[in-house]
Amino acid sequence: MTWSMTPTDNKPAARPGPATHGGQGWQPRADGLAPEIAEGRIWRSCGSRSEWGRLKEVVLSWPGEEINFDGAANDFLMLARPDLATLRRQTEAVAEFYRRQGITVHLARPSAPPPPNFLFMRDLFWATPAGVVLARPAARQRAGEERYAAEALARLGVPMILHPHGTATFEGADALWLDARTVLMGTGFRTNAEGVRQLRWLLAGMGITVRTVPLPPGTQHLLGVLNFVREDQAVLHGGRATASLGRLLTKCGVRTIVLPPDEELYQGLGMNFVTLAPGRIVMPDRCPGIRRRLEGEGIEVAVLEIGEYLKAAGGLACLTGILSRE
Repeated sequence: MTWSMTPTDNKPAARPGPATHGGQGWQPRADGLAPEIAEGRIWRSCGSRSEWGRLKEVVLSWPGEEINFDGAANDFLMLARPDLATLRRQTEAVAEFYRRQGITVHLARPSAPPPPNFLFMRDLFWATPAGVVLARPAARQRAGEERYAAEALARLGVPMILHPHGTATFEGADALWLDARTVLMGTGFRTNAEGVRQLRWLLAGMGITVRTVPLPPGTQHLLGVLNFVREDQAVLHGGRATASLGRLLTKCGVRTIVLPPDEELYQGLGMNFVTLAPGRIVMPDRCPGIRRRLEGEGIEVAVLEIGEYLKAAGGLACLTGILSRE
């Protein structure tokens, strides 16, 4: 069967036959994925283009019996074993704080015990304007966490538009928006060159450029080096930020607050904060020096006690998976 052409508009005429063969009743899917996400009917409305826009929706992991693992904490990438009951109280407190800010909170409750580091949802996915990228964690101890993250996201109806494959590794805390068209991507022992290549291909189709930031040895993620509080202001880790990163930010019109490499920064994870809106953050408690410094810069600061997460080697930004920002 061939297409016939009308003499008036030079367009293909309708195929004969049933709709399933492209005939009468066939309705082409006209919209792209991004409008479908924005509409929120087929997929959950989600996405982000910044690190500082008003936070709208997050995913937290509900701690389960996987925290009562056998063996040394170091074998599970932790500094000490968290106490499960206390950890759950702190999770509830974080969730309630976000809800009071008008932020929608989802608790991921896997169908089977995940690896213990499933606590840190920021690592496990990253939101783009057209859906989320599922992570592929680099450590053997974290292998499989992405399966449970995918389960949680699928239950919410969130579109997952890429899962790095082959030898690629990628963790969400290594990707930060510099502006609406530029992403900074940390490269080190968590996110490798192949992971960057695959994300660069994906983002190029959205008109977004990727700029890599090599991370110094011993640095977990780019988020541990750089954290934005406003579009034109960011906090830098004084012991890990490179001169080239500082020059890049200055060239792009971003003012920086460089924190000294002290105990509050290394042990208290004081710059592992979550930006709630431009100039408003929530950070770990027990870091009074960093709090005073940030408040002196005109930043509104709230604090939360997350000591059990610190034992697991992560902070507030690590445990908060971001689904949506304005």
